[in-house]
Amino acid sequence: MINLNKLVAKISDSEAEILRVLWDTNDELPIAEIRKKLEQTSTWESSTIKTLLRRLCEKGVVVATQKEVFYYRSLVSEVEYSEYNTQSLIDRLFAGSAKNLVASLLGSKKLNETDIEELRSLFKVGDRSERDS
Repeated sequence: MINLNKLVAKISDSEAEILRVLWDTNDELPIAEIRKKLEQTSTWESSTIKTLLRRLCEKGVVVATQKEVFYYRSLVSEVEYSEYNTQSLIDRLFAGSAKNLVASLLGSKKLNETDIEELRSLFKVGDRSERDS
């Protein structure tokens, strides 16, 4: 069984940019398409993109399938990647306490009134689903 946490922990920020392209299309892509999509957000050379894709394949996060050219597909979903990074942040900065994260956001004025109301609604929905179970 693949340890997803180990795989995701090894993804660099640059590699995550490559993954975002794959996640956005939700399909396998040839390097030419990946390069075309990255041109909008980066100035990376083709060799840099190839290196990042090779590293992602070596890490077991992306798979390459050879057809007329290599096609790349992510083996890790954006949700899995986000959940791991969120939990990692909470563990590192807030000793595993999501409550302390929210308190920090509230205390630092990073959330506006609209954000706070949306969170209240989310918490209420969570309460209802637990009570109804």
